[in-house]
Amino acid sequence: MALLQIYRSLTIAAGPFTSAYLAVRHRRGKEDRHRIHERRGLASRPRPEGPLVWIHAASVGETASMLALIDRLVAERRVSVLFTTGTVTSAKLLESRFAGDRVIHQFVPLDRPAYVNAFLDHWRPDLAFWVESELWPNLIREASARDIPLLLLNARMSVRSFRGWQRLPSVIRPLLAGFDLCLAQDPVHAERLKQLGAREALSVGDLKSAAEPLPVVDEELTRLAAAIGGRPVWLAASTHEGEEEIAARAHHAVKREHPEILTLIVPRHPSRAEGIVSMLRAQGLDVARRSENHPIRDTTDVYLADTLGELGLFYRLSGIAFIGGSLVPMGGHNPYEAARLDCAILHGPDMSNAASVARALAAAAAAEIVHDAEALAHSIKSLLRNPHERARRAAAALEIADANRLVLDAVMERIAPWLDRLSPYAVAAPA
Repeated sequence: MALLQIYRSLTIAAGPFTSAYLAVRHRRGKEDRHRIHERRGLASRPRPEGPLVWIHAASVGETASMLALIDRLVAERRVSVLFTTGTVTSAKLLESRFAGDRVIHQFVPLDRPAYVNAFLDHWRPDLAFWVESELWPNLIREASARDIPLLLLNARMSVRSFRGWQRLPSVIRPLLAGFDLCLAQDPVHAERLKQLGAREALSVGDLKSAAEPLPVVDEELTRLAAAIGGRPVWLAASTHEGEEEIAARAHHAVKREHPEILTLIVPRHPSRAEGIVSMLRAQGLDVARRSENHPIRDTTDVYLADTLGELGLFYRLSGIAFIGGSLVPMGGHNPYEAARLDCAILHGPDMSNAASVARALAAAAAAEIVHDAEALAHSIKSLLRNPHERARRAAAALEIADANRLVLDAVMERIAPWLDRLSPYAVAAPA
């Protein structure tokens, strides 16, 4: 506990530096200046009447995995949902998805006791679901002190994190002990959580598999499909720094065999677009930017989709999708999104954030691992030459995704005892 107390003391002492920290994040496009007070625990909205379920997720990927759960909570239980995240992109996703007062987004407060207490004093949540691997000590400590039940949903514990936490048992054990239940993405993650001190950890599957296909604006799909015409096309989705350069090199290699190839790039963080454009143009590529309404011309090499919430559009246009965050040590992103939208899937060696899905896709020969630009280009060319193999892989990936859609029912069953305690308001909807 001594290390946790040191952490608490340091976060208290850091108060004078938080303004500078938030200002730097704002300059980098990582904070909404109109709502920056929320990061200090000051609410932008009144607390709704009745029971309030608080869901906390780190970023857009974790947020997307919770959308179907939010729908069920709102439809089947008489509760309001407070959803906190730490990124602008996740805030925009929620605001575009939910209207009205039943689902409220706020930015999570910085993990400083004064900010945490201001947040909890205002919102007074009756139940809290935290997502994947977000473990903020002061938030956990203060929520537990107020007897707010904490459940960790879709939990994961990578090998790297597991080994790191094993060296700090006095920190991780009290943190995990703050959760009444940990529902892990697969049995491997559940076992790691148990070994680190979780009171109860079990697996019912990955909630990402329960999500509906990503949305699309039909008019935009028709317009861009017409602009692309019969050109061969592939997508680099949710890319991180370094992966756009790999995609550019792969584009050059594919272009020697398919001169009309169009590469679609959707960066995970659109705020990086200027740097990406400069890099692509330095490689001699003709780049069109979606955020600036550039048209796709016959000479366009790369269409940079530097916007938010449109990944469903580009999966539908591509048919071949590389999953970003996997050729750099970021753990990869959700391949179910591509699987549901008729894509043959390529990814790098690091899919630790979706390890069970990657294993299932590999077992069904529905995805291929690539290690560098040369291998990526080779796989793209092979799929372009053999549309039947592309279609087979896409169908196999969809079958894997469909086989896991009952995960949400299992999660709802496991969390029902805590929802039932919110009675008389939390009453299951009639079948």
